[in-house]
Amino acid sequence: MVMRDGDALDVRPGGDPPRAAPEHHGAYHTAAFFLTLYASALTAWTVYGIVQGDGSLWDFVEGLFNPGASSASQLVGPYEWAFAAAFLATAGLAVAHRRPARSAALFSGFFLLAVSLREAVGLCDAAYRYQYATDPLGGWALATRVLGLVVAVVVLTTMLPATEHRRRRRADATPPAPRPAPRARDRRLSRICGVLFLVMGLSRLAWTVRDLTTAGMDTARYLRGAVDGSVLGTLNLAASAEFTTLGSVLGFLLLGGLALRARRDLRGALLVFASVQLYLTVRTVVWLTVTDFFNQSFETPEGALSMATTAYGLAAMTSVVVLVMGAGVGRDREAGPSPDDSAP
Repeated sequence: MVMRDGDALDVRPGGDPPRAAPEHHGAYHTAAFFLTLYASALTAWTVYGIVQGDGSLWDFVEGLFNPGASSASQLVGPYEWAFAAAFLATAGLAVAHRRPARSAALFSGFFLLAVSLREAVGLCDAAYRYQYATDPLGGWALATRVLGLVVAVVVLTTMLPATEHRRRRRADATPPAPRPAPRARDRRLSRICGVLFLVMGLSRLAWTVRDLTTAGMDTARYLRGAVDGSVLGTLNLAASAEFTTLGSVLGFLLLGGLALRARRDLRGALLVFASVQLYLTVRTVVWLTVTDFFNQSFETPEGALSMATTAYGLAAMTSVVVLVMGAGVGRDREAGPSPDDSAP
């Protein structure tokens, strides 16, 4: 298929270039800047925790993968470390004008928006607001929260309109041809990832429901803790277990459903979420190893099922990362050099 993109002639197979249209480069650069800014803020909190904490740098490095190790930072947790790395990776893709950066940035924006809304609900509590006013780090913590909201709004408002069907053609060109359907391979890979995500989401949902129905469990408080920042009772930027657990369930089910339909390019979002979940799963496996839980897990049916779920999560997330990255490399080879690479 041949189509014109400004003054450059695109003769790549399928007319589906791996890079964003030139008119969207500004949006990609803006998203990259703000995502890098927020990742830098999380990094600064991490460094502060290491400097002020009792542990050494090696303790922190060990704590990155071993939950049982003495962590040098209690201000942010593994969820924030993983997403800080994901934000920087997304920013790198956006600077390179890679099309997967759009879905990755949108996913990051919606994640930050959810974190910000949860904190806004918490600020409705007077005692929680008083903590911000009296804590020595309260002002900095609030500034970071506000920055997260700003980043979310900017990323979403700039990247949502940056769709490829908005490519403009020269005024004297013929009317644009209909957009080609996604290639069969891309649809197949998307659906495979969708199935893997949906199975993982359903298994996480089943475990969550089982925990919430356990005798003595305060279900109302647990659900409130997922949407209300004041329930945790601290100003730490580390996400609560309730938020991360229910957030992962929603992330798996929503992204899995969209990927199963294979109507949008979700490679970036799938890669970001799968990479974060893979990192968290590896931490879980390390913890199971150092606590010798492997040798005790098969003593009960529940333990064996928990091990099976962890093993599936490790295999599924690794598969998604490999499939998505392999699909990107294959598309680059088929497309050949981009006109942007040769443009002056």
